[in-house]
Amino acid sequence: MKFKHFYKIVFFLIATSFLVSCSNKGDDEVPELTVSIKNISFEPEGGTSDEVTINVNSAWTISNSASSWLQLSKSSGADGTTTFTFTASENVTNYSRTVTLTVEADNGQARRITITQDGNLYPSYNLFPKPADATGMSTAVELAAKFKMGWNIGNTFEAPGGETGWGSPVITEGYVKAIKQLGFSAIRIPCAWNLHLDNEATAHIDQNWIKRVKEVVGYCVNNDIYVMLNIHWDGGWLENNITKAKQEAVNAKQRALWQQIATEMRDFDEHLMFASANEPNADDAEEVAVLASYHQTFVKAVRSTGGKNSHRVLIVQGPNTNPKLTFDLMNTLPTDPTPNRLMVEVHNYTPSQFCFGSKDESWGKMIYYWGNGHHSTIEPDRNATYGEEDEIIADYNMMKTKYIDKGIPVILGEYGAYRRNNSANVPKDLETHEASVDYWISFTTKEALDRGIKPFWWDIGAAVDRQNFNVKDQRTIDAIMKGLE
Repeated sequence: MKFKHFYKIVFFLIATSFLVSCSNKGDDEVPELTVSIKNISFEPEGGTSDEVTINVNSAWTISNSASSWLQLSKSSGADGTTTFTFTASENVTNYSRTVTLTVEADNGQARRITITQDGNLYPSYNLFPKPADATGMSTAVELAAKFKMGWNIGNTFEAPGGETGWGSPVITEGYVKAIKQLGFSAIRIPCAWNLHLDNEATAHIDQNWIKRVKEVVGYCVNNDIYVMLNIHWDGGWLENNITKAKQEAVNAKQRALWQQIATEMRDFDEHLMFASANEPNADDAEEVAVLASYHQTFVKAVRSTGGKNSHRVLIVQGPNTNPKLTFDLMNTLPTDPTPNRLMVEVHNYTPSQFCFGSKDESWGKMIYYWGNGHHSTIEPDRNATYGEEDEIIADYNMMKTKYIDKGIPVILGEYGAYRRNNSANVPKDLETHEASVDYWISFTTKEALDRGIKPFWWDIGAAVDRQNFNVKDQRTIDAIMKGLE
């Protein structure tokens, strides 16, 4: 009987302990609260956000301090998983507006969601969006595999005076065909738009201008040439204003211009690529963050117009299109609703005093001779002392590692080195100089292509005559083609 009594007591103690443990389980539960989206942005015309998901193990609430323009489909809920959306009304002011709302849970946890809506500085030009059309539209990697060597129609459509403003003749389809015949499968069209507004107050592009650019794009597409169209310098309204103070105004113009460009060019097939800018002057992390917003506005504006633009390949530029700065500072790309459609652009004029320098500077003399086996003993003070093969290779390797190896193609949107055989500064060792230029061209072309980088030669009419289509600088064309071998 004593043993039975002992076992009863032990059983009672174990059962009591289990009940106490169960009753205290809720008290010991770790408080949880996760929110799927922390930042939401709206266009000036408003709309409804993607769904926000909350996971929480208690009741929760959101107090809406922006109810005059922002509505929530749910503002409270019980424990578990809940989804809801935000809806913003049209922002009819010129200024952006931002509110940070807090999700507060009864378990003591809190999370913030920041909602921003751009101002309506310019009217929306996305007046007739089309349903998305993915027909025949390749991913960025697939598209990059379809062209090899590119050509720039430089100092032409970006000239302040228009197409012929800097001395270029009118571009014809015959010229485009001649470039293809030489072996180039892609053409970059640097283009100004802000310089061709017929109403600055509304940022409206002159229709004669946009239709002329469209005609030249058509010359390329109709001849199976891939074409890259950008906003290029354009008086520096974007590229010289990468600051927080100018951010809102620049984003407003970026949106207005790209809505118009994208709408006008929407029906071209995958041969047409859009590029956000040219050489944006960003030098540090803060400026790159502002630049990122300009690229994000570009992507959103193009995608919003629908049709083939919903799946078109888009190109964003690294800070100063400098490979090293791009490697160090551009750590994220724009959010794109269509995956795998972005490329990155950098340029190469290294060393600049060899490639295009026209006079001695306080920071460096002109360089006439470049590369292994191409230094001069006649004029050694004009030999390159930096920016030779190892630096070119290092730059290209950085682009391969950071982007190409991760499935993001890289465009060398501009590169070139030019001869001084008819300038006021003719090298004393002209033969070695000419050989240096040939070597730079073939070396940089080959090393880029070997890493999957797509090079676009910068020409302003110096290598190929734009009226009769004759080659004016056969050595340059030969050197480029040697790099393709």
